[in-house]
Amino acid sequence: MEEYRERRLETQREGSKSPEYQAVIRAGPHLRPLKQAHAHLTVTGCHRSRALLTKLLTLSCAAGSIAYTRRLFLSVTNPDSFLFNSLIKASSQHGFSLDTISFYCRMLFSPHKPSSYTFTSVFKACAHLSALKLGTLLHSHVFVSGYVSNPFVQAAIVSFYAKSSALSLARKVFDKMPQRNVVAWNTMISGYEQNGLANEAMTLFHKMNELGVRPDSATFVSVSSACSQIGSLELGCWVHDSIISNGIYVNVVLGTSLINMFSRCGDVSRARDVFDSVSEGNVIAWTAMISGYGMHGYGIEAIELFFKMKKERRLVPNTVTFVAVLSACAHAGLIRDGTQIFASMREEHGVIPGVEHHVCMVDMLGKAGFLTEAYNFIKELKPEELVPAVWTAMLGACKMHKNFDLGVEAAQHLISLEPENPSHYVLLSNMYAFAGRMDRVESVRNVMIQRGIKKKVGYSSIDVNNKSYLFSMGDKSHPETKEIYQYLDKLMWRCKEVGYAPLPESAMHELEEEEREYALRHHSEKLAVAFGLMKTSHGTTLRIVKNLRICEDCHSAIKFISVVTNREIIIRDKLRFHHFREGSCSCLDYW
Repeated sequence: MEEYRERRLETQREGSKSPEYQAVIRAGPHLRPLKQAHAHLTVTGCHRSRALLTKLLTLSCAAGSIAYTRRLFLSVTNPDSFLFNSLIKASSQHGFSLDTISFYCRMLFSPHKPSSYTFTSVFKACAHLSALKLGTLLHSHVFVSGYVSNPFVQAAIVSFYAKSSALSLARKVFDKMPQRNVVAWNTMISGYEQNGLANEAMTLFHKMNELGVRPDSATFVSVSSACSQIGSLELGCWVHDSIISNGIYVNVVLGTSLINMFSRCGDVSRARDVFDSVSEGNVIAWTAMISGYGMHGYGIEAIELFFKMKKERRLVPNTVTFVAVLSACAHAGLIRDGTQIFASMREEHGVIPGVEHHVCMVDMLGKAGFLTEAYNFIKELKPEELVPAVWTAMLGACKMHKNFDLGVEAAQHLISLEPENPSHYVLLSNMYAFAGRMDRVESVRNVMIQRGIKKKVGYSSIDVNNKSYLFSMGDKSHPETKEIYQYLDKLMWRCKEVGYAPLPESAMHELEEEEREYALRHHSEKLAVAFGLMKTSHGTTLRIVKNLRICEDCHSAIKFISVVTNREIIIRDKLRFHHFREGSCSCLDYW
């Protein structure tokens, strides 16, 4: 590596003295002036200079013309290792991953051996291509070449395996690293977080702290994102305190991550505090805050922030911003505002609506009861735009408003598009049950059995005293099961006394009325609520995370529970947040 660094400096010193080198530098990463510079080199007879050709090759990569880069490279006779490494690094940096692999293979057939610089760039290309087999082969090349203990190469290998979702292999390499700097720790933590293993990411972060490795801003971006997945506000606050205690400057990237974290952990006011503190907030930070308001049902606040972003800060909304604000309108039932914003996308901003925007519109119209309008909107879409998410939004609205005919049609479209997705069959079965078509319910169930499709198990988690507890329907694994069930039974009787009546849940249509009520009573979210009420003092807000959508009966029951216990209960389900307070929910039944 020292040899490579010295050669690079020497080349720069030699080349910088010539006017031809200065001409190449002035050309910059733009193809036309680069070609002119190349012609100038050829005319002046300097085209054989390795320093000039190397710079020209790297600049042509930066200009985005890999075809021109290839032609230049093929014109070089006997390229040296410095040229190979420069070209491999440049092509990898600018996203030409296949060409990076191609240049590496050419290097293997040359007299020159790969260096640590070579391997770090090629592993980055393999990660970009998700080429696990090729990267594994490259790993064996590292052993043969003697760079297996090089810290930079090891970090590149960890990053490659993590980005290829081969986390066990990434962890093996990580654990064997004799020296693990903050970059290596960040790579492994980020790998866990990006693959949905938030608890593993947090465990590794705790270990990092125990070993005295000081985290940086990138560490906390991954850690706060992991907290977002877990949904634990206590953990999120601890992470925020750690950022402050470590003296980490909250830039716009970290600030945006914290906004997302607090929003997804159920505290939108803390998210707003972070948002207000990020002085150089860009459109991404504003979009994160708009999205946070939307998922909590604060549609008006989301719209106000959207227009403030455009008028006061002169920021141009992007496609993600429009998804966030349209979703906020859908969650809050703001049909007029949502329709106007959707129209402004193309007319005012020149943004062509995509699939996510169409889903928001169908969801918004459908939830508000405008099922015919939502259906007509779908019919106007192009065939390639009729993705499952569009029909899922339509089906959810039909279930909500008990429209059997449109619901069955939407479910049949979904099953044809995603025949292995169990939720589509469950919703279709529910639609038939609502219509009293029990024969069709049985046929849907038989199809699921024949195809080996099983309904996804629902669970709810709650954090009490910095410890997480998980419940599933009818769960009896908790050591205090007897006390939890007795408390919940008494709680539901108190709710009945003030007007609660169990709703007929179509997913349990095969049970007798008494059995159905018992099953509904012991849904996972009710068990989590009962446990939280038992274990926390009066006035404490309960925060629960559910992996599926909250069912209609639980939504109704928890409204009454918030009355009889005088507690605020916040539930984050698959789609959004529900703030239950004094008998009402922040979603206004738009979910």
